[in-house]
Amino acid sequence: MSNNNTSLFLAQSYQDAWEDYQRSLRQPAFPVWDYVILTASDEHQAEGFRAQLEARKEVLSSRTVFAVIPDEDGVRVGSGGATLSVLRYIREREKSFKGLRILVIHSGGDSKRVPQYSALGKLFSPVPHCLPDGRASSLFDESLIAVSSVPGRIREGMLLLSGDVLLLFNPLLIDYSGRGAAAISFKEPVATGRDHGVYLRGENGNVKAFLHKQPESELRRLGAVNDAGAVDIDTGALIFGVDVLNALYGLILTKGEPDLQKYRDFVNGKVRLSLYGDFQYPMAEDATLEQFLLEKPEGEMCPQLCDARRALWNALRPFRMKLMRLAPAKFIHFGTVMEIQRLMQEEVKDYRDLGWSRCVSSSIDDRCAGYVSVLSPNASVGRNCYLEVSYVHSGARVGDGTVLSYVDLHEGDVIPSYAVLHALKLMNGKFVCRIYGVKDNPKEGFFFGNALEQIAIELNIGSNKLWPENEEHSLWNALLYPECDKVQEAVSWAVRIYKMAVSGEKPSKEWESLNRQSLCSGFHEADPKALLSWNQRMRELVQMNDIKRLIEEGRPAHEAAGKLDGPLSPVQEQWMCTHLDRADLSRKMRLHYYVGTALGDIHGGIEVQAAFGVLRKEVLDRSLTGLTECRDASIVSGEYT
Repeated sequence: MSNNNTSLFLAQSYQDAWEDYQRSLRQPAFPVWDYVILTASDEHQAEGFRAQLEARKEVLSSRTVFAVIPDEDGVRVGSGGATLSVLRYIREREKSFKGLRILVIHSGGDSKRVPQYSALGKLFSPVPHCLPDGRASSLFDESLIAVSSVPGRIREGMLLLSGDVLLLFNPLLIDYSGRGAAAISFKEPVATGRDHGVYLRGENGNVKAFLHKQPESELRRLGAVNDAGAVDIDTGALIFGVDVLNALYGLILTKGEPDLQKYRDFVNGKVRLSLYGDFQYPMAEDATLEQFLLEKPEGEMCPQLCDARRALWNALRPFRMKLMRLAPAKFIHFGTVMEIQRLMQEEVKDYRDLGWSRCVSSSIDDRCAGYVSVLSPNASVGRNCYLEVSYVHSGARVGDGTVLSYVDLHEGDVIPSYAVLHALKLMNGKFVCRIYGVKDNPKEGFFFGNALEQIAIELNIGSNKLWPENEEHSLWNALLYPECDKVQEAVSWAVRIYKMAVSGEKPSKEWESLNRQSLCSGFHEADPKALLSWNQRMRELVQMNDIKRLIEEGRPAHEAAGKLDGPLSPVQEQWMCTHLDRADLSRKMRLHYYVGTALGDIHGGIEVQAAFGVLRKEVLDRSLTGLTECRDASIVSGEYT
C-alpha cells in the first residue's frame, strides 16, 4: 500500500468493521450471518476447524450457525463439489434459501506450499496483527471481521470466500441487487493477476470473460490490462443470489426432491468441480459451451466431467455475473512460505496504520519477527528470521532467514539458514519435526534446492524407502521425518536430515528402521488439539516473559497491570517456580509484586503479600544471623537499684 491515503482509508474501514463485529455480538437487532460454513478436506481437518471455533465461541455470534463440512470419505471433490455439499446441508435444515444470509469460506486445501499450516488449516494461519481485544489474529478472524458489515448490505444470498486470501476493503462499497451473481474484484498488478484469475469486464459492467492463470501477453492481447498495468483480479469472493442457489441445488434434485445419486454425479473425486472455473464460466458473457468443455479442469478431464459441465451450463447460463470493483482495496495471498516471509519482514510496514506489526503477542526483541513466541536475549538468531508459536531458549542458534513454527529450541540446538522447522504431535502420541527449505515447493521433488531423486542415489537410499508405493516422487510425499517419543529428539533428527541432504552425511541404520512420516502423512495424522494446547501454552509464557522484561528494563510495576487475566495457569505456576529458584532477593520481590499487579484482585493480592513475605523472611533471617545462645542466663527476682 504505497499510497498513504489508501492506507488510512483501509485503516478506518477496518475500525468500522470491528465496531460492526462488536455490534453483531451485543445488539440483538444487528444483521448477522444466518450460517457461517467452513469447508474442509476431510473429517480429520474438520475436527481441527471445530476445535478452533470452539476456542472462539465467546467471540462468535450466538445467532449464527457455525458449521464445518468436510469432503465425504476423504475424497477431494473440488471447491464446486464442496459448494453443492453446503447447499445440501442448508436445505436439510431450511425450507428454502429465501431470506437467508450465508457465508461460506472454502478452506479444504492441503496447504502443500505452506506445510506448517496444513494441520490446523491455512484459514487459521497467523496474521501479524493483535486484535483490539488483545487476541493474536488469524486469517479466519480477519476475514470474519472484514465481512461483518455485509449482512446489512444484502437482503439474502451467499457470500463465498477463499480460505487462503485476506481481503482488505470497505463493505459499504458493495452494491448488489440481490439477483444473479456478482464477482468482487480489486485492481492488482498484472504480475499478480497472471498467477491467479482475471476478469475481463464488459461494457455493461458484467463479467465478459474469465481468464484463469493466463500469461501477461495474452492478458494484454485481450485488453484485460489497463494503462497502469493493472487487472481486475479474481479475489475468490463471489456473491450468489437465491435464484442462482436454487439453480445449483436443482442439479441434485429429481422432481423437486433430493436425489442422492444425482448428488454423487456432481460431488465425487473424479469430477472435482471447481467453484471458480466450472461455476463462474457459464455466467460470463462471451462464454460458449464448446470452449467450456475444453477448459482445464481442477482434476482430470473425463466423460463424467463433461456431463456435469453440460448440466451446469444449462443451469447457470441464464444468469450473468456483475463485476463489482472495490477501491481502495488490497488482496493478500497466503500461498507460499516466501510470501509469508516477505509479509512479515518487509510488507508488514505497509499495514502499520491497521495495527499490523512484526511482533505480535510475543516476547522478543527487534532481531526477528514473531507471533506468539519467546526469544531469549542470550539466544543467537540470524537476520530476517520469523518465530511462530515457538520458544528459543538461551544458547540456541538459528541461521539467517529461517522460519520456526511450533518448536522449542534449547541450548546446543543449531538450526541452519533459510530453513522451515515445524514440530507436530501425532494422534499416536509421537512427535515429528519437519524441516524443508524456505524456497522449496513441496509439490516438486526438490529439498533445499537439491533433487530428492539424486539425493537418494548418492546416499544409496532406495526409492521404496523414501516414497510410498505408487506415490508421486515429490517432497510432499517423501518419508523423511522419524517419529520420536520426545519433541527434542525430533528436532535433532530434523537437523540430521538436513545434513544428509545438503552435506552428504550418510543415513544411519536407525533412520532406515524408524517409522517415518512425510509432510503429507504428518498432516493427516497430526493431533490438532495438541497444537491448540501448545498455542495456549505459548500465549501464557509470552505473558510471563513480558512481565520479566518489564523488571529487567526497570519499568514501573503499574505497566504490568492487566497483562494477566486470571489466576496463574499450571504452566505459569511452573514458570514462576523456576524463575524464583534462580532469583536473588530483589528479583524474587519484584517477580511476586509485578505478577500481583498484573493479576489484580484477590489472586494479585496474594502475590503482592508474597513479595512482602520474601522481605520479611530476609529481615528475620539476617536478624537471626550471628545470634548465639547463652545457656547460663536465668531469670531472677529482685528490685532494680
